[in-house]
Amino acid sequence: MPYRRLPNTDQARLRALQTAVDRASASDMYTMVISLKTLTEARNFLKRFEGAQTYYKECYDNQAKASHRHQSSVRMARLYLSHFIQVLNMSVVRSEIKKKTKELYGLPEDNNNVPDLTSEAAIAEWGKKVIAGEQQRISAGGIPIYNPTIAKVRVHYDIFMDGYNKQKNLQAITNRSLSELASMRDDADRIILDIWNQVEKNFEEVTPNEKRLDLCREYGVIYYYRSNEKPVV
Repeated sequence: MPYRRLPNTDQARLRALQTAVDRASASDMYTMVISLKTLTEARNFLKRFEGAQTYYKECYDNQAKASHRHQSSVRMARLYLSHFIQVLNMSVVRSEIKKKTKELYGLPEDNNNVPDLTSEAAIAEWGKKVIAGEQQRISAGGIPIYNPTIAKVRVHYDIFMDGYNKQKNLQAITNRSLSELASMRDDADRIILDIWNQVEKNFEEVTPNEKRLDLCREYGVIYYYRSNEKPVV
């Protein structure tokens, strides 16, 4: 025997609602199998649900496009920051800069490795520390590091931070739009289930069984057979 299967994605829910609304709207008051109250609720909800899906997709697409552009600034900021720290470490090794001075940058005295800059959060954190440290050292009379200069590092860091903050804002907007969409799923499932129950109730006396199922399918009811129960064709 076939079993009903409620939609499990937002697009599938949208299709199920649209199919039912379109089919019911094409019927006159004497042949309607869905109550007017349910049909009205489904129509109104469908508009809001479709709007929420469209808005989420727009938010996600905007975030994805901005992220693609942002990756170039991420690479440049990581490159210049890493290079600057390597030059700083070499200057310490050559005794051109005192080892203790590395504390100004938040770097350990006895470790010449470049900090892990894999994540954008790490670039944001270490960029701030290194720029502040170099400014403090120069203010105290230290000779500026060249190739790259801290000014060059800061240019790329500022560009990166602008994109980094924009990305966080876009992510927040996308997350809010997704939460709003997710909050509507229970209502979507409830309305779909109500429609399907009414449709099946209306056609319960129709025979043969396959004709009854076909009539229900016209309203978007989804049936499936378990693998070991599929009818032999």
